Amino acid sequence: MTGTHGGGGSTSSIDTAEVERFSRLAQEWWNPVGKFRPLHKFNPVRIAWLRDRMLDHFGRTPGMARPLEGLDILDIGCGGGLVCEPLARLGGHVTGADASDTNIEVARLHASEQGLAIDYRATTAEALAAQGKRYDVVLALEIVEHVADVPFFLDTCAGMVKPGGLIVVATINRTYKALALAIVGAEYVLRWLPRGTHTYEKLVRPGEIEGPLTSSGLIMGPSTGVAYNPVADQWRTTADMDVNYMVSAVRPAAPVDDRAATT
Repeated sequence: MTGTHGGGGSTSSIDTAEVERFSRLAQEWWNPVGKFRPLHKFNPVRIAWLRDRMLDHFGRTPGMARPLEGLDILDIGCGGGLVCEPLARLGGHVTGADASDTNIEVARLHASEQGLAIDYRATTAEALAAQGKRYDVVLALEIVEHVADVPFFLDTCAGMVKPGGLIVVATINRTYKALALAIVGAEYVLRWLPRGTHTYEKLVRPGEIEGPLTSSGLIMGPSTGVAYNPVADQWRTTADMDVNYMVSAVRPAAPVDDRAATT
């Protein structure tokens, strides 16, 4: 089986059916024992890896109370804000964007209740990119497997990374192991997620992320797999990227030719 990720000539990466699917579940975002329970379980290890990657890349001190202070962070496909809120608490100036108006309404309400100033926008990656703003960090987490055209979407996201900035993409690999665990196991056997949340053909291999990012002028950085430990009932990072994984890439602070000219 092969992936069907589009490519070439796109003007939008939105898959309307996927947006509608997550809009119907919007009221569940902040219920830790509801339909997004797996994401709540997954979030701590995800946030820890994102934080450490940002601290390392930007040379921040881990012991600081707000180590992400001053960083402009964009979370594309933010859903109800499960990633935006922790990063805002760490000091980041966070923009959360989602194509679902309903998701954004839920995210805004929850952030307000928590006293967090997060710039939530009901918009698309393409519309944001058209505004010309660039960010220190761009996050595309658990979204590439839901878009209509992966290369176009990644190229759009990469274009919003500042020189010297960072992008992190998290998704599920297109392997038979992922089919067995992340789809059959999680959706049909254990029923951790609603059936139909993921489609095997739309899962994305690491090379299918690396290609568009490097073509957009980025340099690949550290990556990690993420695996579930059923005994401890928690997620952990691992070298195994066969199922869930995260990859990072950076935009050079200046083009190579420009750096050479100044030395």
